Amino acid sequence: MALEVLEALDSARTQWYHVTAIVIAGMGFFTDAYDLFCISTVSKLLGRLYYFDPSQGVTKPGKLPTSVNNIVIGVALVGTLTGQLVFGWLGDKLGRKKVYGVTLIMMVACAIGSGLSFGATAKSVLGTLCFFRFWLGFGIGGDYPLSATIMSEYANKRTRGAFIAAVFAMQGVGIIFAGLVSMTLSALFKAYYPAPSYHDNPILSTQPEADLLWRVVLMIGAIPAMMTYYWRMKMPETGRYTAIIEGNAKQAAADMARVLDIEIQAEQDKLAEFHAANNYPLWSHEFFQRHGKHLIGTMSSWFLLDIAFYSQNLTQKDIFPAIGLIHKDYQMDAIGEVFQTSRAMFVVALLGTFPGYWFTVFLIEKLGRYKIQLVGFFMMSFFMFVIGVKYDYLKNDGRALFALLYGLTFFFANFGPNSTTFVLPAELFPTRVRSTCHALSAAAGKAGALVGAFGIQSLTVGGELYKIRKAMIILAITNLLGFFVSFLVTETKGRSLEEISGEDGRESELTPTPNNRVQGSRTQTM
Repeated sequence: MALEVLEALDSARTQWYHVTAIVIAGMGFFTDAYDLFCISTVSKLLGRLYYFDPSQGVTKPGKLPTSVNNIVIGVALVGTLTGQLVFGWLGDKLGRKKVYGVTLIMMVACAIGSGLSFGATAKSVLGTLCFFRFWLGFGIGGDYPLSATIMSEYANKRTRGAFIAAVFAMQGVGIIFAGLVSMTLSALFKAYYPAPSYHDNPILSTQPEADLLWRVVLMIGAIPAMMTYYWRMKMPETGRYTAIIEGNAKQAAADMARVLDIEIQAEQDKLAEFHAANNYPLWSHEFFQRHGKHLIGTMSSWFLLDIAFYSQNLTQKDIFPAIGLIHKDYQMDAIGEVFQTSRAMFVVALLGTFPGYWFTVFLIEKLGRYKIQLVGFFMMSFFMFVIGVKYDYLKNDGRALFALLYGLTFFFANFGPNSTTFVLPAELFPTRVRSTCHALSAAAGKAGALVGAFGIQSLTVGGELYKIRKAMIILAITNLLGFFVSFLVTETKGRSLEEISGEDGRESELTPTPNNRVQGSRTQTM
């Protein structure tokens, strides 16, 4: 039982439309990554601007209190988790396209709002900032299930994993861009507004113009989202949603024939077979019998991965000065600290983070998702354990080796579970609940990110060496757990989405189909 429109999508040659879809969906992830990670480049600047009291004669620059720092960093992740669940559910109920543009509108409005955060006191400014960053995260959250689902349903089965991974790889470009923009703007500001270091003059070391710098950095995140909105609205609904969920095979055939430039038969009469084989709800015994193990596997592996991945990215600003990769805060002026932090983040992202994403894109259809995820988790655990155990030596005598090991953890995160945990939920589940299941998996990941933002970051924010060491060992154990839960998922390369999910009513070693369900669908078509 197979619709011609679905077979046409699975067997279509790679063409310009696929590239366009990757770019349109990928620009959303570019924006997502920029907005989520640029805050790390300026969070220390916020402390200098709003939490410095010269009357107390402090010997170190102003610093965000741990609780405030965690909220500023983590509030967007709370919004992202919420947005994933809401938009993931809406994507299945209303259609992927109908809610796809809403996410971009929210990102544009809230990125600009973040930069315009207002108030006469530190509490009011940061309160306004947190408000806008929550709703920014809400819009970002919607992009996860929608982009993954749209790309998986457009792609052919030979290159589907590479296409989904390419969309997600734009996250790496966004992280690089966050560092590059912050580095470039801070260099320009520093050239025009030089200042002494904090050690030389605690008051003059914080330039008043720095208050404009962080706002511009945050608002620039609106630009790529604005550039993408028109093209998103031009995309048709996916053929799989139109045919299987809306029950309009004729419209699905017409839409896909236009974008793929081929002739496709509608075959409206076959839709009854798909409905007969898939009329069970998400929260049912049959769903968990057929897909429960995979859902537990995608949720748990993404949860454990994001504890480590977001801890790595969000705590770089604390680890770099502790290990001596950038100057101590009292040796720099406010804008100079932004520049050095951004430069270090840019270099790590360019040499460690970025290559890992694209290794996955080029090798995922050769090695498969399963192997890449297992190897990635294992190598991350190994390198973090070495850093934790040998931290004293690496800090004092092995800084180059530390930079190498730290970069390798980023490489294997992205040539590993950070990419595959995004790909697998978009492939393993039926069309009717694909967006929701991806949202549940991604939300579990963001719950892990919150553990990193509020838990692990609390260990590193003070720059205390023994706490950073403890954090690294905890993350090594977390990744090892991720290695073991990965055995709950399975390989999907080279198979159609309907074959993987059992959606076509056939038995599959990937998704067991109850005999009564198979017989029922056959009886109804006889």
